[in-house]
Amino acid sequence: MKVAGLSKSTYGYYRSKKHLNAIQRKENKDKEILDIIKPTFDKHKSRYGYRRIILSLKGKLTGINHKRIQRIMRDNGLYGKQAKNKYHSYKGDNGESKENLLLHKEVDEINHKTTYVREFDATGPNQKWTTDVSEFKISEGKLYLSPIMDMYDRSIISFDISTSPNFEQTKRMIDSAFNQYDNLEGLIFHSDQGWQYQMAQYKKWLNDKGIKQSFSRKGNCMDNSLMENFFGIMKNEMFYGEEVTFETLDDLKAAMEEYIRYYNEERINTKRKGLTPLEYRYQSLSITI
Repeated sequence: MKVAGLSKSTYGYYRSKKHLNAIQRKENKDKEILDIIKPTFDKHKSRYGYRRIILSLKGKLTGINHKRIQRIMRDNGLYGKQAKNKYHSYKGDNGESKENLLLHKEVDEINHKTTYVREFDATGPNQKWTTDVSEFKISEGKLYLSPIMDMYDRSIISFDISTSPNFEQTKRMIDSAFNQYDNLEGLIFHSDQGWQYQMAQYKKWLNDKGIKQSFSRKGNCMDNSLMENFFGIMKNEMFYGEEVTFETLDDLKAAMEEYIRYYNEERINTKRKGLTPLEYRYQSLSITI
């Protein structure tokens, strides 16, 4: 039997060879793409999944389907770190009424349903802040991180690291944040119902600045999920699985400080136009100015 003047065996040979060549070209192209991806993946210490890889490389991967990039990363074991369990800070209750200023109630009178919508978004910096405390434990002891996040750009504008989650830590964090801004009138400052946020002195600091205090509902961690998510991301990307590498609390503290710098200045946010928190913040401030 002949096909287009070729014997069946010859036709089969060329067809097989063409198929092998196509496979080889595909593999070569995959390697070219991998060579572009891997330096960025390694630079960010496995913290980037394929979405952030695409955003961070921008024009270098133009025209390449995102599913192909995802497959290449998967085939080569380049998995972005996934969030694990979250730490929940201490809760307290002094019996006073506590309002959640970020919670909007929607009533469906037709279906007789009431839903609550959390309003975490802001139109500019210093409109909504949130805070909490998280514990980092290694064999030598514990450190507690107390940060303030701006909900607008998700940047950490102030933080304090201490061996004890006491009120002095809260004061240092607050002082650092307040020293950066002259006018915070009308700012909503949200937290859970931790004991430190119910102290009379803490409330006075906020009142003196014209800041509105907002609380999560008791036992509802989702009301402060932005801060919880940050702790989950941070621990997953620099702490979980690395605990034994920190020989001293000073080693751990240095790593925590470096991660927050990295988070603010280098780690891009997929929901903020592929910019880092500070890039997004400064962009807004320059437009405002």
